[in-house]
Amino acid sequence: MTRPAPRRVSPRISRRTSRRVAADVCLLVVAAAFCLPLAWVVLSSVDPHAGLTVKAPDGLTLGNFDAILTEDVTFRPLLNSLLLCGGGTALAVVCAVLAAYPLSRFRSRLNRPFLLTILFATGLPITAVMVPVYALFVQVDLIDTPQGTVLFFAASQLPFAIWLMKNFMDGVPKELEEAAWTDGASTWQSLLRIVLPLMGPGVAVVTVFSFVTMWGNFFVPFMLLLTPDRMPASVSINEFFGNRGMVAYGQLAAFSVVYSTPVILLYVLIARRLGGGFALGGAVKG
Repeated sequence: MTRPAPRRVSPRISRRTSRRVAADVCLLVVAAAFCLPLAWVVLSSVDPHAGLTVKAPDGLTLGNFDAILTEDVTFRPLLNSLLLCGGGTALAVVCAVLAAYPLSRFRSRLNRPFLLTILFATGLPITAVMVPVYALFVQVDLIDTPQGTVLFFAASQLPFAIWLMKNFMDGVPKELEEAAWTDGASTWQSLLRIVLPLMGPGVAVVTVFSFVTMWGNFFVPFMLLLTPDRMPASVSINEFFGNRGMVAYGQLAAFSVVYSTPVILLYVLIARRLGGGFALGGAVKG
């Protein structure tokens, strides 16, 4: 009885498989590069003898958290961060909605130049403008004030927020607003009751992106705030690095865990809005 000849593997399939394996290996390497610092933070926060290496804790302890959970070290800087970043995010989102609406709904010769200017502003590094901004804040007496920092936070995030918000707003059909106008709704009512509810995921994306960007910003509050009691957590974390190279790694890791908690909670609270989709097709057809 003769055996069937073995099936020959196509060179194209073999090449495709090798590329897929190579891509998987690269993704695993990238994932490991992201996971190792996170693993160090979690493990070192409960390690009484934490160092720079990623290792299993010598013993579990909550002493690192006890050392940092004080008003001066953690609670006041976190409150300052929430006030600064929350205020800046709210101001940036509101201004982005008001700026994106006419860009999305009305056609003008200035729309394209304005959008290109916004696109250019998104790539402008903050460090390039901090010297004139600092001089301006001194002249208008906004230096070392939370409201001045909130205004600059919102202004620095506004170009990208407008760009994102305009793209999301373009996905809301104008026919829905026209139907509301026919029923007697004003422009403000159609914006608040028609457009914003339908582009909820877009507003959520802009909110998360703006808040996270402000939350991790070190340079802006470091330059604009002078009083230590007004510093946010992104600046006060620098206190864990000693002048002679001595670093309390366990306390630094514990502070990093606490410092990351508000961002994680924000993601959890609006995660369903991020994946909600628009579901506009049925509304237009009806």
